[in-house]
Amino acid sequence: MMPLKRHILIIYAGGTIGMQASAQGYVPVAGFEKKVREQLGSDQADQLPTFDLLELDHLIDSSNLQPHHWCELAGIIGAHWQQYDGFVLLHGTDTMAYTASMLSYLFQRLNKPVIVTGSQIPLAELRNDALDNLLTSLMFAGRYDIPEVCLCFNGYLLRGNRSRKLKSSALDAFASPNCELLGQAGIHLKLFSERLLPAGEPTLSFPVFDPNAVVVLPVYPGISARVADAILNDNAVKGCVLQTYGAGNPPDANSELMMVLEAAIKRGVSIVNVTQCLQGGVSQGAYATGATLNRIGVIPGSDLTLEAAFTKLHYLIATQPQEQVGALMIKPLCGEMS
Repeated sequence: MMPLKRHILIIYAGGTIGMQASAQGYVPVAGFEKKVREQLGSDQADQLPTFDLLELDHLIDSSNLQPHHWCELAGIIGAHWQQYDGFVLLHGTDTMAYTASMLSYLFQRLNKPVIVTGSQIPLAELRNDALDNLLTSLMFAGRYDIPEVCLCFNGYLLRGNRSRKLKSSALDAFASPNCELLGQAGIHLKLFSERLLPAGEPTLSFPVFDPNAVVVLPVYPGISARVADAILNDNAVKGCVLQTYGAGNPPDANSELMMVLEAAIKRGVSIVNVTQCLQGGVSQGAYATGATLNRIGVIPGSDLTLEAAFTKLHYLIATQPQEQVGALMIKPLCGEMS
């Protein structure tokens, strides 16, 4: 266990946690640090690690998140890496799992915690989950050796690249369906340290992402080959997350669709197969339909979440030769797959 008084940087990037009501609905507003310190009495503050709060000049509604924001957030953390013992990133919930996943690839082999959190109800509301999520994240970051990018929500500490938002309006919005909890806040904080990744020393250099490089193609009954061709037949596209049924099964009787996928792969597009199911992963070839994907060169995505697969493809395409992407997609880089 770490000493209590660690120095933590809170980065307020936007999201519901710092919003307030307007005639157009909840909107991001500045001045979050003042609101936090107003709600913390001196006794509460004494039980927390020392913290500073950095607020972005342009707050992000997470529905408007773009790939360049990942580099900007990573750059802020990297610029302050040596000055702080841990980081808490306040982020909107809609794309929180994408950001937590990408940060896990950008900050591999950590030696201090990076914890992403937010809320379903703004801190400005009388009844909210914002303060509890923030305090729990601060206490995990300030008290324990956690060499990972995590997502903390409703008392659960999750591996960031295994997390998913499962509920749109409940307070227990996030879970990691294919990965055990890393920690839990009940009457006491509990960290399952045996489940954590080994510590290391991160490389604090970050790539530039092409927002057009990776696309998502969900299959559904009646999907047309024209739809897939419209998505994949673009020179900017270098990777695709294919969301199939069950254990990784596509509609292989749709021969035109299979031809579009095969042609894209021959052009150099890396296509990764993930399941539409919340739990479990793909077993490409367990059924004859899935074996078709093996034949044409689709990469099996194991139990990667959509968010982890999408961001991993972005990361590998930006940092590796295209011919290496497939081999690295099937290997765990930082606990993102079984």
